[in-house]
Amino acid sequence: MAQQSYPVYDIAGFAASRPDVVVGPFGPYRLAHHKLEVPHRHRFYHMVYFTKGGGHHTIDFDRFPVQPHQLYAMAPGQVHHWEFEGNVDGYVLNFSASFFQSFLLRPDYIDDFPFFHGFAQQSVLDIPSPMQPQIVALFEEMIPLAASNNALNLDKLRVLILKLLLDLAGTQAPTRSAHISYNTTLLRNFQKLVDKHFAELRLPRDYAAMLHITPNHLNALCTDLLGLSAGEVIRNRIALEAKRLLINPELSVATVAYMLNFEDNSYFTKFFKKNTGMTPEAFRKSFRIP
Repeated sequence: MAQQSYPVYDIAGFAASRPDVVVGPFGPYRLAHHKLEVPHRHRFYHMVYFTKGGGHHTIDFDRFPVQPHQLYAMAPGQVHHWEFEGNVDGYVLNFSASFFQSFLLRPDYIDDFPFFHGFAQQSVLDIPSPMQPQIVALFEEMIPLAASNNALNLDKLRVLILKLLLDLAGTQAPTRSAHISYNTTLLRNFQKLVDKHFAELRLPRDYAAMLHITPNHLNALCTDLLGLSAGEVIRNRIALEAKRLLINPELSVATVAYMLNFEDNSYFTKFFKKNTGMTPEAFRKSFRIP
């Protein structure tokens, strides 16, 4: 398999003192890492809170304007790049999955936050005015703790990060009933299965069987909570992975089709055009790396 043309970064390349967590002001971080404008992926959780500056942020090929008092939360694996304008500053937080493994009873607890579900539209949070000083204070308290090797200080840091995540989740619409909570959990389990099996399992009935529900129940669930059919959720995930692969000029369209288990290049091209509105070749031409 050909190598991806865009970088895939490990947290150790960004860490100053510890290999599993980074917290600090964004201005110096940006100056120290000059390739943020090139599309890339992370193998860690990446959060940026902006206090000043502007530009644009492209996440999985969706482009968002960067504004002060906006927070971006990136899950591992998402492709993104920045286009900065003016004097940009704020705070950055990177942490690996292993940073919480011995601290939390549920290893997938972090992934349950909606802004870490891997969907671009959920990655952008506008922080309400009353909450902005609290976010700044949290980051300022985290910075010295992240530079410490003291076990108690690192546990304090974990608690503060969890507080940040919970506070951010609290800005979203609250769950109104146990029934809605159950359906939300079921939907998230479906999305996790799609992330894992999209290349080989294409039919809603395959996922319904793994979830021990009927295909009709799964489809109704997706339609109610997402406004999409279960089949659309699967096809959208395949199309997203196709885009991520197509930005690698070293991979031919036929190779991408093969990697995604399409029978032939023609079928893949028809699928891609139907789900994105353009051919794979046209998508490549439309995507320009800065």
